Amino acid sequence: MASSSPLRTGYLILYNAISAAAWSVVLYRTIVSCVDADIGFQYTYFEVGDWTRYTQTAACLEILHSLLGIVRAPVSTTLMQVASRLLLVWGIAYPFPFVTQAPFYASMLVAWSVTEVIRYSYFATSLAGIQPSILTFLRYNTFFILYPLGIFSECSLIFITSKFLQPPEKYILYSILAVYVPGSYTLYTYMMKQRSKVMGGGKSTKKTQ
Repeated sequence: MASSSPLRTGYLILYNAISAAAWSVVLYRTIVSCVDADIGFQYTYFEVGDWTRYTQTAACLEILHSLLGIVRAPVSTTLMQVASRLLLVWGIAYPFPFVTQAPFYASMLVAWSVTEVIRYSYFATSLAGIQPSILTFLRYNTFFILYPLGIFSECSLIFITSKFLQPPEKYILYSILAVYVPGSYTLYTYMMKQRSKVMGGGKSTKKTQ
């Protein structure tokens, strides 16, 4: 892992702060679209789809961070999470926007954006030498609800999309759904271990992502 330095720390604070702000926009626009009677969740994609797509694509930097040892996050779990989300924003929602009219697109964005606002805010403040207890609590407890909500929403969108495809594309999506269970288990148990370290009084993971 790369040694700690003011330049590295400053870069990570900036990256996490910008990411938290970008996901805050996703969260705000998603909520507004859902509660606005003139819009509704059916049109969430048209309100925030482009912004979400590019915000999530920027997270590819996290794979590079992990590979270069800038952060301690495992490459495998980072790659798994980023790749699955890129599939949803570029492989599902972008070419098949009509499937986003199901409520699962909006619920997916709520799960993603709340998770990311908390996560990036937690890392940014921790790296700055501030660690609000409320952010620590939210970071290591909200995933109990948000992860299942996000995973269920993602699987639902993939399944809906598969109904409009022919082989072999249909079978490719079925294969992806088949690996979602073990993949989701890996991500979930990783968070459980991180929670145990932090909430259980173990070594802080404040400079991981």
